[in-house]
Amino acid sequence: MQTHIKYGHQGLNLEFPETPNFIGVLYPQDAEVLAEPAEAVFRSLTQPIASRSLKELAQGKADALIVISDITRPVPNALLLPIIIQQLKAAGIPAAKITILIATGIHRPNEGEELERLVGKEIATSCRIINHFSKNTDEMLLVGHIGDGVPALVNKHYLAADLKILTGFIEPHMWAGFSGGRKSILPGISSVKTLEFMHGPEMVAHPQTRYGVLQGNPFHEAGLAIMAQAGADFIVNVTLDTDKKVTGIFSGHPVKAHLAGVEFLSRHCVRTLDAPLDFVVTTNAGAPLDCNLYQTAKGISGVAGATREGGVILIASECPEGFGSEEYRAVFELVTTPQAFIDKLMKKEFFIPDQWCAQETYQVMLKNEIWVHTKGIDDETLKRFHFRPVADINQAISELLERFGQDARWAIVPDGPLLILKVD
Repeated sequence: MQTHIKYGHQGLNLEFPETPNFIGVLYPQDAEVLAEPAEAVFRSLTQPIASRSLKELAQGKADALIVISDITRPVPNALLLPIIIQQLKAAGIPAAKITILIATGIHRPNEGEELERLVGKEIATSCRIINHFSKNTDEMLLVGHIGDGVPALVNKHYLAADLKILTGFIEPHMWAGFSGGRKSILPGISSVKTLEFMHGPEMVAHPQTRYGVLQGNPFHEAGLAIMAQAGADFIVNVTLDTDKKVTGIFSGHPVKAHLAGVEFLSRHCVRTLDAPLDFVVTTNAGAPLDCNLYQTAKGISGVAGATREGGVILIASECPEGFGSEEYRAVFELVTTPQAFIDKLMKKEFFIPDQWCAQETYQVMLKNEIWVHTKGIDDETLKRFHFRPVADINQAISELLERFGQDARWAIVPDGPLLILKVD
């Protein structure tokens, strides 16, 4: 049998034997691609969900700010931004009074050629675009508190805007349940001090902080609270298929439009199994999401809920940026064993930005071995941090079938965290 899985920009071809309990090559059930996406965006802005049109909201406003996702998210900015900006101009807001704020969270800024790839050359050269820097305390303002008195600190440029617009895309998210909506503000344009709570050990370990869950999810609820405190006038969120083509546009009320998008996506991205798997072969959805080990926690977590204790998760993630940030690399230096690392985190013996994805990874590793196929991190380093490096995925599948037997329950998930696996 053969299939193709996401890996970097090119992907990988797999060849594997057909076995009795091979569950299959599991894909999200993609919705139909929009035939005229530009028309759909215009229609969504003019006939939004539970809101006046964007043009009506913009009339009489002195200026506007549009929050966009950073380069790690495949949002079709070149499609959305020109139409949004046109509506703002038509309402009387001049181009000089429109700012684009890149919601980097704690990621690096997007500049130069990367910025042109993110928004398109014309907008990159004609619009005021600024990056969010979560560690710059002089760029943050207090809007309130969340949780047990945690300060909600948000980008001052956003707060100063007369009209606030959030853009993004909706996908399964390992803590927020689903991305999009409120997530543009938290973590997108919030202070690292606030993120210490949002990505703290208790939050990451909470049983409701997981893929596909909104009700009772403290991560989701904190995001809604900060959005209410900081304000948001309008959202433009999209859903994408596995080829990153647009399947839906959800604009309007910041909460209701997002929930409409979540409801739509949920019909396509959840797969329920009747029993857990012995092992699973998955990915981190290819580029741009498999850029580093930090992001790769998403693909690992996406299948963990359907993998039995003692089972194996084999993930292909190119990681051209290696670990990601230097801080994330430093987090791994604190790992002696997975359990000892989790114990240190829960005792709050340290706090290093980015530790949350390491926590997610090692929480899974307490239950499952994690095998990694990557170009970005050498084998000895992977072994040192308790991963098993895999040079040849096809050979690794053969080894796993030898370990678990030809009757093993297993599956392949070519699109990684774009599909949520659950066990009924």
